[in-house]
Amino acid sequence: MPRETAWGIILKKYDKLYIGGSWVEPFGARVIEVLDPSSEEVIGTVPEGDRLDIKAAVAAAAQAFDSWSTAGVDTHAAAIERLQRGVLARQQELAETICSELGTPLSLAQSVQVGLPASVLGSFAQLVRQQKWEERIGNSLVVREAIGVVGCITPWNFPLHQVVLKVAPALAAGCTVVLKPSEVTPLTAFLLAEIVEEAKLPPGVFNLVSGYGPEVGEALASHPDVAMLSFTGSTRAGRRVSELAAQTIKRVALELGGKSANIILADADFKKAVSSGVQNCCFNSGQVCSALSRMLVPRERLEEAGQIAREVAEGLVVGNPRNSSTRLGPLVSAAQRDRVRAYIRSGIDEGAQLLTGGEEPPEGLDRGYYVRPTVFSRVREDMRIAREEIFGPVLSIMPYKDEEDAVRIANDSAYGLSGGVWSEDPARAERVARRLRTGQVSINGGNFNPLAPFGGFKQSGNGREFGKFGLEEYLEIKSLQL
Repeated sequence: MPRETAWGIILKKYDKLYIGGSWVEPFGARVIEVLDPSSEEVIGTVPEGDRLDIKAAVAAAAQAFDSWSTAGVDTHAAAIERLQRGVLARQQELAETICSELGTPLSLAQSVQVGLPASVLGSFAQLVRQQKWEERIGNSLVVREAIGVVGCITPWNFPLHQVVLKVAPALAAGCTVVLKPSEVTPLTAFLLAEIVEEAKLPPGVFNLVSGYGPEVGEALASHPDVAMLSFTGSTRAGRRVSELAAQTIKRVALELGGKSANIILADADFKKAVSSGVQNCCFNSGQVCSALSRMLVPRERLEEAGQIAREVAEGLVVGNPRNSSTRLGPLVSAAQRDRVRAYIRSGIDEGAQLLTGGEEPPEGLDRGYYVRPTVFSRVREDMRIAREEIFGPVLSIMPYKDEEDAVRIANDSAYGLSGGVWSEDPARAERVARRLRTGQVSINGGNFNPLAPFGGFKQSGNGREFGKFGLEEYLEIKSLQL
């Protein structure tokens, strides 16, 4: 039964999985405890699924596929619109749940963690009606159709948004879905399953199995009846998913890590560019794959950039995510906090100049998984904090000698997910942006566009999400020779 914790949070206890349109008993008896990262208290439990649960979920999805894939565009769009209405109707509950299990400040949870996926649902309801499903080429009729059963494995940093980015286009395309959410923040996915049930989607179209990657994730990735696997997470885990999926030659879409560079050219509005860059790096406590965690500045303006960055970072309020003044909540777990602190130690040990932040917890926040916003300057290209994804509020400021050098440094990375360029000359900024080997570049702080494609080059993955590009990932192409 629900109870109040010391922090006033309702304990959510889920003991069933959502498979075949019903809440069913899992095959095993083990549970996963969900912690509030601000208090370290248990705030909920979900079942720890296993391979037998995945087998049942895939069977349900496969059984539902024929009727759902041929149900028609209007049926698919209407179902997604019902999901959107359901999300909006429970927006506050979803935001409070995300605030509690992830630590995102409540105001940001409302506007971004829930507001954005609600908008994305609406966009796919429209896009599926606009999609060109067939075309005549010579004596051939080329048709697009749903690829089949889709396995979705999602991360913890955007527990509703990353799910919707996969489930919405997959359902719109006519696919059926088996979702494995992160075991760290699974409560939001169970709320979404309740919304699916309320929206009366046909049985088996959406299935939810919670559990750990080595058991549930690997079973889903290797199942022969799964036609496609969409995964968002670490590059290491993405490699493993690809290996397993290759055994049955299934399509794989991967959105993986990043170490994105933010190039501030000499003619930029420095105060605006540096301030924006710090806030970008620290958004969601730095737990963003596309965070601009490398700030590249002209060597002669390194001290100026450092001073601005330090002032901005020190002005970011870290604290209880339920307080209206809080900009940065805790990191999601003790393991993540310790990982970020280890990178901060590495930066100090390797000789980077620590301008603000550090390993110690913020004052008065000894309980909870908090890390101070940290800014390093004089960061060399060979340092770990310059090359590896930290996934925390840690900014590395790196000097360059000229524009050519800036582009070289930015592209000297195993990753290629995002990037930024700042210049008072828009043509110059665009010229530099075109040279960056990355899937998305923000020019002078250009706003995020949920209809534009998002995805990476190199080890940041393959495939694209958002907009028509995200929908097309879930479609197969067939030629009818007439």
